[in-house]
Amino acid sequence: MKNIFNNQTLAKFGFVLLLFVLLQIPLSMVSSLISERSNRLEEVRSEIARSSTGEQRIIGPFIAVNYTEMVYREGKSFLTEYRKYILPETFNFSAELESFAKYRGIYQARLYQAESQLTGSFDLAPLLNIEQQKINSVSMVVGVTDSRGLIKLNNMTINGKNVEVQPGTGLNQFVQGFHTELDLTELLGASDSRSAQQQIQPLKFDYRFLLQGMGSLQVSPIGKESRIEMASSWPHPSFSGDFLPISSDITDKGFNAEWVSNNFSSNISQLFERCMFNSSACAEFERRQMGVNLIEPVDHYLKSHRAVNYSLLVITLVFASFFLLEIFQARLMHPVQYGFVGLALALFYLLLISLSEHLGFNWAYALSAIASTVLLSIYVGGMLASAKQGKLFGVCLLVLYAMLFGLLQAESYALLMGSLLCFAILSLVMILTRNVDWYANSTQQSVAKQVSSAETKHEMD
Repeated sequence: MKNIFNNQTLAKFGFVLLLFVLLQIPLSMVSSLISERSNRLEEVRSEIARSSTGEQRIIGPFIAVNYTEMVYREGKSFLTEYRKYILPETFNFSAELESFAKYRGIYQARLYQAESQLTGSFDLAPLLNIEQQKINSVSMVVGVTDSRGLIKLNNMTINGKNVEVQPGTGLNQFVQGFHTELDLTELLGASDSRSAQQQIQPLKFDYRFLLQGMGSLQVSPIGKESRIEMASSWPHPSFSGDFLPISSDITDKGFNAEWVSNNFSSNISQLFERCMFNSSACAEFERRQMGVNLIEPVDHYLKSHRAVNYSLLVITLVFASFFLLEIFQARLMHPVQYGFVGLALALFYLLLISLSEHLGFNWAYALSAIASTVLLSIYVGGMLASAKQGKLFGVCLLVLYAMLFGLLQAESYALLMGSLLCFAILSLVMILTRNVDWYANSTQQSVAKQVSSAETKHEMD
């Protein structure tokens, strides 16, 4: 036991381990900085959404019928207002999204302008269940999440006739949007008395408008039969909602996708009715949506954070190489030298996050790796009094950074590749040191130190 405490090799190992733990302080500071900058990006995007437009969702069109009924209570009669809703039989939505970036300082948000078209038809037969004289108004309503995004309303037609739309919906559940007042006489006047029972022709609509939003465009499949199509030149879509596209085509030139649903698969009519008559029951209806998010292809903050997670592996490998060099070449290295090397390795991650905000992650990683490698190669060459060994160390460090970059790019296999790399390195170290006599090594270092001291004293005499 006494030999263990007097073993210089183990003492050096313990000090290097302590230094390794202390290096986690600057690395944790870099990690906190990455999180802070990432949170700042989200704040900027929220600020841009508040001053421009946010994520968009389209609900409608649907028909709202306001009417009055005489209600008798306790021998008294009251006129009570009611509202009935009619959903489209067929609902088609198509949009061509043109994306663009809006900057604030070094941060950006991804916005789009969507050339949108709503087409379909209504079955007006439910109107016959209400006495015509009791109906106060009939309107066709389209709700959107942020009406500031309604940049332009183009051709709005109902049964082939141009109609005028009014801002707002007049509803508590979906406040923003637009609506069209319908003439009840014209609606019922279009009937065809071919049979004893009055028949009403389907009401066809065609709404076209330019809608701006940020990041996401969602659509509620509000028809009994719904079909939604979206296309864009942005090549990085993320489809979201309760329904995935039945078909999609994603290339470097953009994407197009198609969704199809019906009332049996979405149960949309029942969920819509619950929401309109009880606002607290709208959560499930709001989840019934189809759409796309225009995502950024590379989140440099996320990749920088993942790179910091591998810093333990990089520092461990570099320190282990120095430690083995001391063992096999009997070359002593001062703990201060370990400290400078560790700080240089930690500085790599600070350079990475700062450069990636201006150059992108890939270029930032390459420049940071080169800068760190050149610095450490010069320092190690001087530390070992051998330029050749310094260059060899630089090549090995570049290979290590290249392997780390491969781990960051291979998201699906990063854990597997990282585990195999750690196993391979540990196996190599154990094989190289399997015949090392740690006690003898410590004795040799002690003798060498005594001889060196004696020679120095002799020279001074």
